Amino acid sequence: MLETRFNTLDSRYSEITPEILKLSELCLENSSIDSEMYTKYKVNRGLRDVNGNGVLTGLTEISEIQSFNMIDGVKTPCEGKLYYRGIDIEKFVDGFVKEKRYGFEEATYLLIFGKLPTKEQLEDFSSLLARYRTLPASFARDIIMKAPTSDMMNTLARSVLTLHAYDTKGNDISIPNVLRQLLFLISVFPLLSVYGYQSYRHYFEGDSLFIHTPKPELSTAENILHLLRKDSKYSVLEARLLDLALVLHAEHGGGNNSTFTARVVSSSGTDTYSAIAAALASLKGPKHGGANIKVVQMFDDLKKNITDWTDEDQITAYLKALLNKEAFDKAGLIYGMGHAVYSLSDPRANIFRSFVRNLAEEKGRMDEFKLYHLVETLASEIIAKERKIYKGVSANIDFYSGFVYSMLDLPLELYTPIFAIARISGWSAHRIEELINSGKIIRPAYKSVSPRMDYVPIAER
Repeated sequence: MLETRFNTLDSRYSEITPEILKLSELCLENSSIDSEMYTKYKVNRGLRDVNGNGVLTGLTEISEIQSFNMIDGVKTPCEGKLYYRGIDIEKFVDGFVKEKRYGFEEATYLLIFGKLPTKEQLEDFSSLLARYRTLPASFARDIIMKAPTSDMMNTLARSVLTLHAYDTKGNDISIPNVLRQLLFLISVFPLLSVYGYQSYRHYFEGDSLFIHTPKPELSTAENILHLLRKDSKYSVLEARLLDLALVLHAEHGGGNNSTFTARVVSSSGTDTYSAIAAALASLKGPKHGGANIKVVQMFDDLKKNITDWTDEDQITAYLKALLNKEAFDKAGLIYGMGHAVYSLSDPRANIFRSFVRNLAEEKGRMDEFKLYHLVETLASEIIAKERKIYKGVSANIDFYSGFVYSMLDLPLELYTPIFAIARISGWSAHRIEELINSGKIIRPAYKSVSPRMDYVPIAER
């Protein structure tokens, strides 16, 4: 079987041998640092201070997150705000939704070029992205399908790095060339992601292989659904809600892990393909881009453990069990609740919620939507009480995005790649800003706490 063919290397390279186990013990023994040392030397772990605020590492004009106001010199939590180039994301969304337009291309233009496009500029920009939305000849066959895997993020990163070989100006970091490369990658991310998934389905799950070509007249969101579905059919509401998800995920400040990674790597002067692949590696991490998958899996487990989706006592007991590491993955977390920056509310979740309700009605899944809403309400109260958090705990965008993707019949394997398809717009803007303004490689300091030792000749050890 083809599945066996593509797994022939697993037994040779995947086994954890006794030798590896013994060596790993040395790692644990000699690489563990006493947590008190971080306090002693005033190290801001995770680049956050003792209050959880991000340590200032740079300046940006691309986006801003607001989670508090200063009132009489006191830092006071407020309803969360997100600004793209100074424009309130709620007003931005309201603008294209009222006019029944797709917004992701407009958001991308705004983030990269710093201003809202005119109608003509937006049409020209969308046409430019459509022209770029094609892969080199035989790339899907020779690269994407030659080594299929269930890990779509690795497939995406590998494809991005391989595209460097097809670029005669791959290492040129002049702004015009970098812009060309970034617009190309923004355009082809849907193809790389969906084709990678189709290949996996065919070779590992035995499903029919079908590869649709993108349509230039379709938006990014429409093309994703067109490429993914065998019959290429989708409703207007489905496409508009996916488009909204892309807009809301496109950018979230320079301090998020993957964007900071893109800036750190860009500051070294490396090429665009390497910088974007590095950002993808960061986004893949479950602490960053994989949160919405955890939300869906958590709800699946909840449904198995309660008999009545409207019973607040049953749901409360389950949520407390989650916090007490007695349920689901026993991590002590209620996924989708709380945020590193926002306190009273995540504006992206607030925007998403009303649109999610409309899709749930279209899909006949209102009971499930009501369950999500009830869990959101109860979890906020339970976390605040059990964890004694007084700044406020609210649902973040991941709480609802996984539910939306499940209603759109998007496979779990594509949840994080969809995030990447959106966030590359922000990465692109930050890479350009870093290259234009950076004069130094980003190099934070680490203090050595290892004692000095004498070298001992091997015969005397």
